[in-house]
Amino acid sequence: MPNETVRVVYTKYDGSAHRDYPARRLSEDDLGIWVGVPRGTESVYHGRPSVEQIPFVLLIPHAAWWTGMFNPPPRTSEVYCDITTPARWEGDTVHIIDLDLDVVRRRETQTVELRDEDEFADHRVRFGYPDELVAEAHAAAEKLFAALGDGSEPFATEYRKWLSLVVD
Repeated sequence: MPNETVRVVYTKYDGSAHRDYPARRLSEDDLGIWVGVPRGTESVYHGRPSVEQIPFVLLIPHAAWWTGMFNPPPRTSEVYCDITTPARWEGDTVHIIDLDLDVVRRRETQTVELRDEDEFADHRVRFGYPDELVAEAHAAAEKLFAALGDGSEPFATEYRKWLSLVVD
């Protein structure tokens, strides 16, 4: 039986620290593993200690090039998907490489945005992203852009039952 606590470790492609935090395992389904991060969770962001001010739920897909963060108000991003390499598990620690691109749906307008293309282009050169990785990242971003805009699950309502478990 897996532990209730999962350590979520995001790095950049060069191995540098990006995000690191504990999360509570909420469920596992055909999409992946759902974890929750309550307000007040101590974390590390870009190598600096931090405390989560707004709770969220993270979906870690079984074998996809993204992770999905689902946020309550007042956060302006309702859904924030990082384009990543597929998650790699070592016991109760999940390792994820953030590939810079993000697909975001804004809460008020329901507008879907592709973000950080400039950072992706810069890191592609600086870190030497292989062509296959670039193709997978672009394909994932394209699929997510459509899914966040057309009401596909889990981006429409599925996440709300998990988010309700971490919102105080």
